[in-house]
Amino acid sequence: MAENVKLSGSAARKIRWILKKAFASVTVMVIPHNHVRTLNIKIPGVFLIALVLLACVGTGYLTNMTVKGISYRAQNRHLSADVQYYEDQFSQVADTLQELKVAGNEFTQLFKLDSKEEVLEATADMEFTGSLDLPDLIAELWKARQEVAETKNYLQLQKDVYVSTPRGYPVSGYRLTSTYGWREDPVNGGGRKFHSGVDLACNQGTKILATADGIVSHSGWTTDSGYVVVLEHGLGFSTFYAHNKSNAVKVGQQVRRGDLVGYVGSTGRTTGPHVHYEVWKNGKNVNPAPYLVGEGS
Repeated sequence: MAENVKLSGSAARKIRWILKKAFASVTVMVIPHNHVRTLNIKIPGVFLIALVLLACVGTGYLTNMTVKGISYRAQNRHLSADVQYYEDQFSQVADTLQELKVAGNEFTQLFKLDSKEEVLEATADMEFTGSLDLPDLIAELWKARQEVAETKNYLQLQKDVYVSTPRGYPVSGYRLTSTYGWREDPVNGGGRKFHSGVDLACNQGTKILATADGIVSHSGWTTDSGYVVVLEHGLGFSTFYAHNKSNAVKVGQQVRRGDLVGYVGSTGRTTGPHVHYEVWKNGKNVNPAPYLVGEGS
């Protein structure tokens, strides 16, 4: 029993000694650089140790938070990139589907028409104007979109051919008085002369209409042909309207098939009121006959 009391007293002395050392004052000397007197600060040693421990813990905590913040930002940037990727993909899908929908509606309306001519007439004003396993879906959609674009391009080409090819007669109420080819000269009398068009006799002042869309390249007077209008239609086609009483268009003017270009007359070297009508293709004069009855060739 006495031994236990003795040990307890020894332990108490050790504790007192530790506490005495822990609370012993420690002087912290602060030396300014501007020659001000030195500042001495006395603080218990245990407080200094506690401050050091707190500083270590705080530094560790801040370091850990900084690392987590950097990691979070990196993950957030990666997530943002993924979100943007999917947004772009779905946007492309939406755009493609919308184009296909519009094209589908256009073609549905076109294919309701009964004849090729009606289809081409209807296209005259058309503008022909482009991972969640999305790549495969988009590839299929783009393939369909390309097929639609090719169909549009084909229709555009056919439309260009259609509107540029002379078709039908330039006047109504006509009487064919001379065909294309060699004939006896009706003006000078006697002798064979090549006739480069067809003569369509009409009443004086009958309206002369363009047989295809085009641009007026000539509108004026020539000695033999009187008042003449020449239209350029594209794809190598030109048409020629001669002996007019007067012209109704100017050079550079755009015309559509059926637009007024002049009036039937008998100006120049002629035997009576008629329109002399010619068709040119790729710089060569051709027989207008196929273009009077259909789409030409």
